[in-house]
Amino acid sequence: MPPLKRKRDYARIIIILSGVLPLLLGILFTAIDARHTVEQQQVSAANTLLSQAEKMSDSAWDMITWLRRFHYRPCSQFEDELQRAGNLNAYFRAIGKLEGEKVTCSSAYGTNPGTLTDMMRRAPPITGKAWWSLSLAGTAGVPDRPAVIFVRQLADDEGFWAIIDGQYLMDFMSAIGESRGYRLSMRFDNGAPITVGEAPPPRSSLFSAQIYQAQSSRYPISVTIETPGAELMRAWRQVTFIFLPMTAILSILLMVLTANWLQRRISWRDEIRRAIHARQFSVHYQPVYNNRTQSCTGAEALLRWTLPSGDSIRPDIFISAAEAEGMIVPLTRHLLDLIAEDVQQWQVEPGFHIGINVAADHLQHPAFVDDMLKFADKIKQTPLLITLELTERSLIKDGEDVARKLDRLRADGMKVAIDDFGTGHCSLSYLQTFALDYLKIDRGFINAIESLSGETPVLDAIINLSHKLQLEVLGEGVETALQYCYLRQRGVTFIQGYYYAHPMDNDALIAWLAEHEQQPMRIEDSDDAQLHPS
Repeated sequence: MPPLKRKRDYARIIIILSGVLPLLLGILFTAIDARHTVEQQQVSAANTLLSQAEKMSDSAWDMITWLRRFHYRPCSQFEDELQRAGNLNAYFRAIGKLEGEKVTCSSAYGTNPGTLTDMMRRAPPITGKAWWSLSLAGTAGVPDRPAVIFVRQLADDEGFWAIIDGQYLMDFMSAIGESRGYRLSMRFDNGAPITVGEAPPPRSSLFSAQIYQAQSSRYPISVTIETPGAELMRAWRQVTFIFLPMTAILSILLMVLTANWLQRRISWRDEIRRAIHARQFSVHYQPVYNNRTQSCTGAEALLRWTLPSGDSIRPDIFISAAEAEGMIVPLTRHLLDLIAEDVQQWQVEPGFHIGINVAADHLQHPAFVDDMLKFADKIKQTPLLITLELTERSLIKDGEDVARKLDRLRADGMKVAIDDFGTGHCSLSYLQTFALDYLKIDRGFINAIESLSGETPVLDAIINLSHKLQLEVLGEGVETALQYCYLRQRGVTFIQGYYYAHPMDNDALIAWLAEHEQQPMRIEDSDDAQLHPS
């Protein structure tokens, strides 16, 4: 597999992964958020259950405190009052009195109903405390329904007890957990669990059941809440439906950004390198007219990229890509090689200028001077004069080093021009700091020449400044007779633009020079031209 194709395949994989990654992260984060949401619901439910259990416990201990008034009194003296208290107070299944382990009084079963073990259907716990509570699977009177017993034992072996019916707790637990499918379990100390809800299967969906446990800070009461996976799935779907559009947009945006980045980081670099080797680049030349000699005395070299399909890539696109990908120096060297091949066929007068655009990165490259001297050596058999066309931003960085390089090349007979003057960030002091020969006025100022009565103060100021600094002036982008006449009348020596000649390939330029090189500019027959005769 060719390296470029392999890189493109890798790029496709990266683009796909960049689109999938937000979706995977979205799924992960929404799953985490769903679990957090369910946990918050569990915490709220547990707090509500514990609060209700504590209220019932408070009622039970208050009842036992009330029962202590019957201490040292036989059951026969308060049996009626005991039955009335047991019937009128909510939650209670029965209340009564103890002597050791013997139940001596019961609001439900009268006197001598049996022992505490018989009533609880299990042995009392050994706690070492005078008071304790315990959840029961059932009692002797109601064996199939849970209950909670509260016991207070006194120093003289007497004691009092109260049993709360577990149905009250079960009803309350069902009301809280039914809508969400909870399985709820409550224990008082190490007693039997009071449970409502069905046990969920180990994995009923993509999510396993989530368990939460809580403990009362006042009494030995614990609560366990088990949420089924289906409830977690429902919570996850709700969160996903909210965030899915945002995640999808982020996924698409990241894919686009990744594709653009890869196109610049991989495709352009490789495509330019491949195009150089495949000789897909060529040079077009745009002639420059000299008003003094009334002839063509130079041409600007313009790099063009034509694909095997016949399509062309715009210079502003591939030049920007080459600068961004560190390919501008190899590309400029290739341009110099192509020019050196073309000019061997030219038949021009001595001093004919060949303008070469120099990128800022190449100008600041350590090998720049050597590159230009090697190019000059290749074309030394031709009577050409090399003109280096620099943009204003080329002079901003490392100004002293740039000035030394330009002085070295000017000493070898090359000329220096500032291209697109007035559009960059150049200080006017640069015009005196750097050794320059030409100033090329940007086409934007040329286009400002709109009518014979119109004023172009910025253009006039640039031209006057150039004359005072003894710089030759070239107007580029000249497209009409009006623009040409305006510039000529203000002493602009060199003219470049469609009005004079379009860029053309090497063969076309050779034919054009043979026919037009010594011909003066022909002014179109128009009202504008008549007001500015040549």
